[in-house]
Amino acid sequence: MWSKGRSEALLEAGLPVPIEIRPIRGAKRLRLRFDDASGSLKLTCPLRTGRQAALAWALDQRQWIEAQLARALPAEPFEPGAVIPVEGLETRIVWSEHGPRTPWLLNGELRCGGPKAGVARRVEAFLKRLAIATMSREVAEFAITAGVTARSVSVGDAGTRWGSCSSLGRIRLSWRLILASPAARRYVVAHEVAHLLHLNHGAEFKALEARLFGPGVSEAKAMLRDAGPRLRRLGRGR
Repeated sequence: MWSKGRSEALLEAGLPVPIEIRPIRGAKRLRLRFDDASGSLKLTCPLRTGRQAALAWALDQRQWIEAQLARALPAEPFEPGAVIPVEGLETRIVWSEHGPRTPWLLNGELRCGGPKAGVARRVEAFLKRLAIATMSREVAEFAITAGVTARSVSVGDAGTRWGSCSSLGRIRLSWRLILASPAARRYVVAHEVAHLLHLNHGAEFKALEARLFGPGVSEAKAMLRDAGPRLRRLGRGR
């Protein structure tokens, strides 16, 4: 099963870059790393691990993979003239020194005034405010449908997770989701609200997630998967 072409990096469905699977005699667990030089994933595993099982495990590491890609690809800082997605729509950052310091959206532009040196900080603060306002409303909407209440909703910038839900009912979401398409963002929100009832990914959880989000869960997941690497490098310094 492993003897032919095992060192060749292959592009597998669901993975953004090629992966090379290498069974190692004496290996006790699966281990994944991203090789910057080749731009591919290197997966080592015990000899007894089947190819499909190894690939399934690699797919489960998707968010970690996206974080590695974000670090490897060029950063896209928030600077005058940059074009960034806001709710999935490409939006140009327009700076005017004498304009209002608080950014605002107008006709496909994110306008920002004040000293040029503070543009990136002010744009990020604006996006975080927009993220918490938008996703707080969406959490409340989904929670009503599910018949639950979130104790709190906050935003952060975790390197490998788009969202989390604690056993105490506290939901935390990546502010970067406000850059994604609404469908991709709402999928994550629905996913975390479903965790308020089911802190697992079992059949009941999946049924509730589908009921909250509605048709198109797979498509929304694919949107987020495709956009993820870029979303994670937006706003980073060069």
